[in-house]
Amino acid sequence: MRELVEYIAKNLVDEPDAVRVTEREEDNAFILELTVAPDDMGKVIGKQGRIAKAIRTVVKAATTKSPKKYIVEII
Repeated sequence: MRELVEYIAKNLVDEPDAVRVTEREEDNAFILELTVAPDDMGKVIGKQGRIAKAIRTVVKAATTKSPKKYIVEII
């Protein structure tokens, strides 16, 4: 999943080299932390959070058969 989020984010931003995705596990969930350059934050979040919601929806759809939950956090 980390690669999927990284791929999506790199194609949205102006500075793809600044995109970082870290994965950590808590309880029964994996948390994917997405970090981008400050100037690209708006491009990843989108108007009223629509792009961020779309990224989370894609991850949720890709992990429906996984027993663990995936959570995307934009830092």
